[in-house]
Amino acid sequence: MRPTRFVLAMLAALALLGTSATAASAAQPGFRHYVALGDSYTAGPFIPVLRLDPLGCARSTGNYPARVAAALHVNSYTDVSCSSADTTHMRQEQQVPLGVNPPQFSALRPDTDLITIGIGGNDSEVFGKLVGTCPGLRPGDPTGNPCRQHFTVDGVDTIKALLPATGERVRQVLAGIHARSPQARVLAVGYPRIAPESGHCPEILPFADGDYAWLSSVEKALNAAIEDAVRADGQASYVDTYTPSAGHDACAGDAAWINGKDTNLFAAAAYHPLAAGMAGIAGVIRQQLGG
Repeated sequence: MRPTRFVLAMLAALALLGTSATAASAAQPGFRHYVALGDSYTAGPFIPVLRLDPLGCARSTGNYPARVAAALHVNSYTDVSCSSADTTHMRQEQQVPLGVNPPQFSALRPDTDLITIGIGGNDSEVFGKLVGTCPGLRPGDPTGNPCRQHFTVDGVDTIKALLPATGERVRQVLAGIHARSPQARVLAVGYPRIAPESGHCPEILPFADGDYAWLSSVEKALNAAIEDAVRADGQASYVDTYTPSAGHDACAGDAAWINGKDTNLFAAAAYHPLAAGMAGIAGVIRQQLGG
C-alpha cells in the first residue's frame, strides 16, 4: 500500500472508531445523582460488607444499588434502603436496632435523575407471614399444601387479597417520588423468584411440596400489583426480576440468587438475596437502562 493510501486508510479507520465510540457513549446513560429506596431485598442483609448508617438496616455495600452505581459511573449515589421497610417508611422514619433510618424520601432532591425502588413485600407483613408460618406447617403435611389452606378462609386467599392495597400504596409512593424529583428516571424493581418452577428442596426451602407453586403464585401476584401500580402511575418503569431469576431460585445450588432457610452472617439473611442475586438484579437493571 502506498504511503498516501495508507494514511487515508488509517484516518478512515480512526474516524470509524471515533464514530463507534461516540455511539457507544451515547448508548450509555449518564446520571448525576442516583438514589436507591427499598426494603431488605434492596438493602441486602449480611452480604459483605454491611454499612453502619444505621447498622440496623443491614444495608450492604455489595447490594444491587452499589453495583448499579459503580457500573454506570454515576457522579454520586445515595442508598437509603433498609431491612423491614414498607411503603410507610418512604415518608416516616424507621426505628431499627441501634438507630433510626430517616424517611427514605429525605434522600430525594430536585436534581436526582435516577431512582430505583424495591418495596411492597413487607406491607401487611406478607413476606413475614409466609416465612414465619409455612415452614412450621410442613411437618404435618409434607406433600400437601397446608400453608395455602391455612391462609384460605371461606374460599378466599387472604394473602393475595392484601395485594391490591399494596399496589395502591406503591402507586402513591411513585407519585411522591415524582413530586420530589420530577426529572428522575424511576425504576420500580420487582421481586426475584424464591421457589423453583418444579421440584423441591425441603432441606433448603422447608415449605410443603404443594405450597411451592402457591408461594410462586403469591410472588407473581405481588409483582403484578407493583407492575399495575407502575402502569397506573404512567411515568415510572417496572423492572421484572422474576422472569430472569428462573433457574436461580433458592433450590438452584451454586446458581442460586436466593438464600434458603439458614441465615449466614457472612453471606445473606434467610430467604434473601445472595451476592449472586444482587449481581443478577443489577444486570437486569443495567440492561433496562441500556447500559
